[in-house]
Amino acid sequence: MVDPAEVGCVVARLHQVPADGPGELHPWYQEPVGAAGWDALVQDLRVADAPFAAELAALRDELVALESWLVPPAGVRLCHRDLWADNVRSGPDGHLHVIDWDNCGAADPGQELGSAVFEFGRTDPGRARSLIAAYESAGGPGRVHGPGEFSMLIATLGHITELAARSWLRAAPGSAERADAQAWVRETLDDPHTRDRLLALLRAVG
Repeated sequence: MVDPAEVGCVVARLHQVPADGPGELHPWYQEPVGAAGWDALVQDLRVADAPFAAELAALRDELVALESWLVPPAGVRLCHRDLWADNVRSGPDGHLHVIDWDNCGAADPGQELGSAVFEFGRTDPGRARSLIAAYESAGGPGRVHGPGEFSMLIATLGHITELAARSWLRAAPGSAERADAQAWVRETLDDPHTRDRLLALLRAVG
């Protein structure tokens, strides 16, 4: 398991990279799927008899409530915008390296930090605190002070879940593509980023 303090230091260095204009903000990282969007998706999945339709329907109210936390990015600068565990790896030199920079661009560093707190802290307050302490000690500019710092996480995971479910609907029954899409949806259903979980992390780092 990746050391959260190392992650904090790496993210802090990333957020201090100067950029002459970080580019334009992208809706993927800040806009909601929306209540109507979730309702339409659940309905389409029910009609198609998706095996996860009932579970997503049960999570619908939570996903909509999470989107009420979304706030516009502030202090925008160059960010990675894809800081999931798969993209943070130990290299041959023993140090952590961030890979897959295809999505880098303008974002709020505090909101990217909030995403990292969830991804690398999950249900462990100690890991979350260690990441934040290392990030701040290394001079990272972002801060996690309130629910709004989870905006990037909420928006991104919402769009990922929607995209995966739509991919399942388009894929042929029994195909590898449909199995892959279902596994993608299950990541949210099996380990949801609920308000209670995020508030617990917020209390841990506050």
